[in-house]
Amino acid sequence: MVRAISSVAVIGGGTMGNGIAAASAAAGCEVLLLDIDQARVEKALEKALSTAQDDAERAALAGKIQIGTIDADLSKIADYDWVCEAIIEDLAAKRDLFAKIEKLRRDGSVVSTNTSGIPLRAITEGFPERLKRDMVVTHFFNPVRVMRLLEIVPGVETTPDVLEAMAAFGRDKLGKGVVYAKDTVNFIGNRIGCFWMLSGLHKAKPYLKDGLSMESIDALMGKPVGLPSTGLYGLIDLIGLDVMDFVGKNLSVNLPEGDVGHAFTSFPADEQAMLERKQLGRKTGGGFYRVTKTEDGGKLKETFDLTTGTWREAQAVTLAEGHTDAASLFFGSDAESRFTWDLMGGTLLYAADLVPEISDDVVNVDRAMRWGFAWKKGPFELLDAVGPAKVIAKLKAEGKALPKMLAVLEKAGAGSFYRNGGAEYLGTDGQWHATPAE
Repeated sequence: MVRAISSVAVIGGGTMGNGIAAASAAAGCEVLLLDIDQARVEKALEKALSTAQDDAERAALAGKIQIGTIDADLSKIADYDWVCEAIIEDLAAKRDLFAKIEKLRRDGSVVSTNTSGIPLRAITEGFPERLKRDMVVTHFFNPVRVMRLLEIVPGVETTPDVLEAMAAFGRDKLGKGVVYAKDTVNFIGNRIGCFWMLSGLHKAKPYLKDGLSMESIDALMGKPVGLPSTGLYGLIDLIGLDVMDFVGKNLSVNLPEGDVGHAFTSFPADEQAMLERKQLGRKTGGGFYRVTKTEDGGKLKETFDLTTGTWREAQAVTLAEGHTDAASLFFGSDAESRFTWDLMGGTLLYAADLVPEISDDVVNVDRAMRWGFAWKKGPFELLDAVGPAKVIAKLKAEGKALPKMLAVLEKAGAGSFYRNGGAEYLGTDGQWHATPAE
């Protein structure tokens, strides 16, 4: 029997915590929102209410969310079906809190940690079996009420009914696209997405030196390959170099030995210098790009040219004729094609080597990248679009080994990872399986 979730206690009122509280209240749940002091929790409540579309929804949310402090009100979690920890990304702090939560929560409650990368096994190590059975990772993407992706990560001891309860609540109540990830560093979306960003900073360097502009790189890493128009540098500006530095440090410690991502966990010299002088991105008024006001009241977009170390006016970009999609770019010989294959192709190959390490199947990987990073096609869907046979032939011509899932595909004699309009997908066993409904 699946456990039902109709009430939610959120501990931690930061960006993710207040977003989870707002989403749960909007779904009709009774919500308890706790933070370390009254001032912080009142601010968190206001942030949650600010997600409302109008005054009526704001009033409805206010009627569903109770607030309190961790010291005075933590015992109230005994009245709630799902207890969600959403405090800072610090292992010791999370473990200290869960030691308190486990003593206070009721039997049958579902427990989760909202973390973007700390392994569940590290959080639960040494805790009672009751907690391990009832606990999962719930990795929401920001902003919670807008982003569709919810990654759910079970532990070794997590019982199936807990996993299904959390998935059903996320899917049916919160309207999320649920994907099942494994307890590996950065789970699915951030493992692949951050590899793309961090490796991109490094892989762009020789192309910048050879005359490819930063604007061209962002244009290539946008519409032609089915990614958002922010491209590489624009997306990192949005996220912040400080956040990417934190991600890189986490990856350097937790990536498996031999993972190719180890080569990209620290910044190139230019980006490291930007970090040190707090040139972080939009949050500091400029990173790789900035927008300034002109004397006549207009706006001027400028680019921090990594080849000169100075600001210049941003350039308009026209890509070479015919460079309209990944298929036209992956197999060419000019600079635009070579860069696209190097970065986007390299990211697809990385993803193809991570199944079944980070997910049991290609479907969860594709959905994570579409729902979490707004890719038009997930890695395996994009490989299907450009032609897996052509990719395999290119790799063999370059004398490179095939990633795991491309090797599975070749051995199975399959021409794609999906067939029958996506109704079936190729499994790690080389057999065709019915694709689960979204």
